[in-house]
Amino acid sequence: MEIEQRVGEAFREISIRATRPREAIARQLTELGEKGESFSADDFLRRLRRAAPGIGRATVYRSIEKLVALRLLDRIDFEDGTHVYRLCGSAGHHHHLACTACHRVVDLDVCLDKGQIEAIGRREHFRIENHAITLFGRCRECAKAH
Repeated sequence: MEIEQRVGEAFREISIRATRPREAIARQLTELGEKGESFSADDFLRRLRRAAPGIGRATVYRSIEKLVALRLLDRIDFEDGTHVYRLCGSAGHHHHLACTACHRVVDLDVCLDKGQIEAIGRREHFRIENHAITLFGRCRECAKAH
């Protein structure tokens, strides 16, 4: 399913009304998703206000949180207390590589073997229902700079 369609379906799920602010949010999310860019909520708000000057902070932040809950957006938390969001190119199960310097996030299409996950659950007495893995480090550009 293409990104624009996934965004549209998510917004239909969280709201019956297609308001101008939600349409602007959907357009910007589609554009960011197609480019594979991650973003902070504040960066997203600034970007939106260039296209839709009157859009409210609360509307944007509520929409982001609802889209995270629907798993349209992934939230990647960094050790420094910041986080970014990403509308991933893959609608299926995937993980991330995240640069601790520039906060660039890349989809990663490898995963632990199902048997490994089940073994971890047995060892720790957990019934694992889901998982998300983010590997942190420095991207090529940031590693060269340091």
